[in-house]
This record gives sequence, structure tokens and C-alpha cells, in this order.
Amino acid sequence: MTPLKIMTQPTANTPKSARAARATDVPARCKYKVALVEDQPDVRASWAKLINSFPDFSCVFTCATGEEALRAIPPEQPDVVLMDIFLPRMSGIETTVRLKALLPQTQVVMLTAMADQELVFLALEAGADGYLLKRTKPSALRAALLDVLGGGVPMTSQIARRVIESFRQKAIVRDESARLSIREEQILLQLSQGYSNKQIADKLDLSIDTVCTHLKHVFNKLHVRSRTEAVVRYMASKAPLQKPPDSP
Repeated sequence: MTPLKIMTQPTANTPKSARAARATDVPARCKYKVALVEDQPDVRASWAKLINSFPDFSCVFTCATGEEALRAIPPEQPDVVLMDIFLPRMSGIETTVRLKALLPQTQVVMLTAMADQELVFLALEAGADGYLLKRTKPSALRAALLDVLGGGVPMTSQIARRVIESFRQKAIVRDESARLSIREEQILLQLSQGYSNKQIADKLDLSIDTVCTHLKHVFNKLHVRSRTEAVVRYMASKAPLQKPPDSP
């Protein structure tokens, strides 16, 4: 996909004052690169135009699906990815899990039309670095982008509280994951790589019924209700614990 135009060049007919102002703009090579994953064409075009209106940001790539994002975003090496939670087929949460594995340094900020705390919190567990409502004002969007690039986590105070609570539950999740059998972990690993039940059955030389039975056990042990949630919780449980900077 051809990257969007970053800025137009002044011409001889451009007023002198406008040319002078344009000369003070942030050079294209200094702009932060943003990729946008949004399935609604009008919303995608509107957000891309808005991002390109900021002097320090450039929307270098847009796409409509998670599958396309995983293929095309890594070569772009964007600084930030704005990711819609609700995408067709592969959700934005599942896409985030896989994209962060490919681009661990890229900041992923979720986009949602509603402040569903459960979904947003699951997205943060998946590796998202923050979230924004789609009704976010232009000035707030730019501030949020700068915030996440500066190491901040744009989110509401309610979600921040949930994050704190998650640390208290971390040990419990790890204990539950430790109870998974070797076969259940094998199936979860295949699941995290995007394979269907049939593909997993073929790869592990099992019947589809056996795979489904194992998945039911996994769901019960991890206290989840979906394949995506199982993968997210499992990957979160395997993430190494990090001590605070001041810890001995």
C-alpha cells in the first residue's frame, strides 16, 4: 500500500509568509511514524488526515484488518500503531499480541468507540500501551501520542486502577498456568500462532475432539471464555516479573 502524503511542497505561487511558516515545520524525516488499523473506511480516512495535520506526526500506513496489519506494518517500523479493538476475523486484541511479538519497541494504542473496561483491560494484558476513545478531541489525540512515546500510558483512571489490581492477581494467574499439562501448553502455543483447531490436531497428531477437550480444560484452569483471552492470559503469565527500579 502506498504511504499517504506527508505534506505538500510550497510552490512559487505560495505567499511568502506561508512559505516561511512552512519552512519552520518539523521536517518529514523527523516526524514520528504512525500506522492505523481501522476497518471503517470513513473513520480510517478521517483519522489519517487528522494525524497528518500534526506537525510532528505522519500516518505512513493504514489498513482494515489484523491479517493485513501483521503482513505490512512490520516493514514500516512505525513508532506508534493505533489499533481498533473490533476488527473483522482477527480482533485488534489478538493482532496486538502478535504484532508486539514482531515489534516489541513499537507502541500500540487501542481505539474503541466505548469505554468497555473488560475489553480495554484485556487489550492492556495483550501488550497494548494505552487506549483512546474514537471521540477523542484532536488536541487530546496528539497529547496522547506524545505521552505514549514518552513512556506514558494514556488511559482513564478506572483502567489504571484495574492495572494495579492485576498485579495483585498476577501470582494467582501464574499458579493456574503452572497447572497446565504439557499437552495443554503445546495446544496453547499453537493457538497463539494462529492455527485453527483442525490445524492444531493435524500438527500434534490428535483428533479435533481431543483438541477441543483440552481447550475446555485450559479455559477452566485460566478462567477465560475465549481462545483470544486464553492466549493473552497465558502469555501474560509467562512474562518475566520485573522488580521496580529501587528494589534491592
